[in-house]
Amino acid sequence: MNLGRPTKYRIEYNEQAYKLCLLGHTDEELADFFEVHVSTIHQWKLDYPDFSDSIKKGKEIADAEVSKSLYHRALGYSHPGVDIKAVNGEIVETQVMKHYPPDATSAIFWLKNRQPKKWRDKQVMEHEGGLEIKPVKISDLFDD
Repeated sequence: MNLGRPTKYRIEYNEQAYKLCLLGHTDEELADFFEVHVSTIHQWKLDYPDFSDSIKKGKEIADAEVSKSLYHRALGYSHPGVDIKAVNGEIVETQVMKHYPPDATSAIFWLKNRQPKKWRDKQVMEHEGGLEIKPVKISDLFDD
């Protein structure tokens, strides 16, 4: 005999969760979409391995795409495009190569996250050797 309220989980939620995660949704946003509390999403991940796998796969792919885009933005990139103009009342499409220069902010963000010990704003300096503390009388600090 099952105790408690029946689950709202449905097997079709696996694909829906996957697609939502591909779009960048968080667990909180999934909970809002499925009209449950975020703790329910966490419980479904434990109770339904396929649901958990769908979320993981969707998030991994989305994160990889963003990472790839950030990497290209940091280095600069080019891609084919189309320039559309009106010339003498006619629409003229011209194939062009669009260039985007490297972006310093993207490069800094990438480096700070990939190599935090080398690129973080706060550098930790270590001191070697000893430190000697000698007591001094206050009267010796002032000339008479």
